[in-house]
Amino acid sequence: MKEYDLIVVGSGVGLTVLSSGLQRGLSCALIEDAKMGGTCLTRGCIPSKVLVYPADVIREADHAKKIGLSINFKHFDWQLISERMWSQIDESEGIEQSLSQAPNLKIFRGVGEFTGKYSLKVKLNETGEYSEEFKGKQIILASGGRSFIPPIEGLKQVDFVTSESFFGDKFPERPWKSLTIIGGGVIAAEFAHIFSAFGTNVTIVEMLPRLVPTEEPEVSKILEQSFSKHLSVFTNHKAIRVKQNGNLKELFIQNLETNEIKTIQSETLLIATGRRSNADVLRVENANIETTKTNWIKTDKFLQTNIRNIWAIGDATGKYQFRHKANYDAEIVVRNIFGKKEKTMVDYSAVPWAIFTYPQIAHVGLTEKEAIDQGNQIYTAVKTYSSVAKGFAMGLEDTDGLFKLIVDSDYHILGAHAIGPHAATLIQPIVYLMNAGFSCGNQEFKIANNLRKFTNACPEAGSFMPIYKSMVIHPSLNEVVGWALGNLQPVNIEHSHH
Repeated sequence: MKEYDLIVVGSGVGLTVLSSGLQRGLSCALIEDAKMGGTCLTRGCIPSKVLVYPADVIREADHAKKIGLSINFKHFDWQLISERMWSQIDESEGIEQSLSQAPNLKIFRGVGEFTGKYSLKVKLNETGEYSEEFKGKQIILASGGRSFIPPIEGLKQVDFVTSESFFGDKFPERPWKSLTIIGGGVIAAEFAHIFSAFGTNVTIVEMLPRLVPTEEPEVSKILEQSFSKHLSVFTNHKAIRVKQNGNLKELFIQNLETNEIKTIQSETLLIATGRRSNADVLRVENANIETTKTNWIKTDKFLQTNIRNIWAIGDATGKYQFRHKANYDAEIVVRNIFGKKEKTMVDYSAVPWAIFTYPQIAHVGLTEKEAIDQGNQIYTAVKTYSSVAKGFAMGLEDTDGLFKLIVDSDYHILGAHAIGPHAATLIQPIVYLMNAGFSCGNQEFKIANNLRKFTNACPEAGSFMPIYKSMVIHPSLNEVVGWALGNLQPVNIEHSHH
């Protein structure tokens, strides 16, 4: 049985580790069943943003009337927009060509399955047959996830779209006339924004009481208010049955409070109800690799599975399914496999993300509820965009955006949340602050198992004090963040002067 020094499953962020192995002259194998480049490049964050930005411009043109401008939006060129999107996805071809010329690399195009602790075989795309078994000294599982398809009666009998098939054979030649989206999370919110801006009659059906439930309730409320101007939103409604009715899909939804049944007809049905693990496809049980209750691959604080020298990174672990977090994981694993120093632990206390809907949403750290549930005594500070000069100049109202900061009794930042123009940009400095002050000289700061990371650092590490002591450009949206501190209020802590 052939043995490789390094086997990588998945050509998204897994390529970072593969590149490190190839640079060291290791014999490597790569397993990939779809386009090279992974979810972000070929069916996720990059191509979707090529569609989001034109949608943003359409909404901004509509908003301009609030500041005295009448912008006559005449038409959009869907073909050009589509071509720009496909140009990004097609970069996968260049990646594949480059990899095909790499020495010491064997590429398996198909679905990998474990046959033992360190052995795999691949069901080859081209023939449908299995390759010979092979082994790996180090194995990286960068196997991602796939759309979760809920058990809705009749769903298997109708044609529907997922985020994978949308960036494949289901991509429309024109924006659909009508679209029903089942789900109210990140993917649903972005697709709802895109297609409603392009004139599609969009309906969102979410079983939970609010959209984007990982965000603060205030954020969800503003998003729903904005969406209600352009599309139909049904929260607290469960999709119970779907059937084909001529050229339309007919979806039956049930109000979870009143049990009332409604029907929605649309040209297209998009399933955006979350992600599921690919661990079942990998047959990880054959390698005795442990998984969580929801079947994501378990890792320790170094990103190693329970089987020595088998590692999992990115979406494969189910934690924070964003490309930047996957990049971080890959860097940690490269250091832990190839580095000579003590292993590096992961720290997910300041993982940021953005939802590129309209208005834009950004998030880092804990929500208010999570902070309290974890035993923190906290202050919160909220500032609306409209309350600063730049926000007023932009024609923003109280319901158009806000920034929220969550800090503990020592003023260490636990979380920050924003909704409104440039939310992702405003949140990023908070990410830097949350990670600031935890190193001494060239010594990397190590987090003890049961200590919060600022415990052994300087008192101001991870606090908002650098904001408090800094000048803020006036007038700019940065004042939404800087001036929020003036609104600091105790939540579950004895009121004191601050």
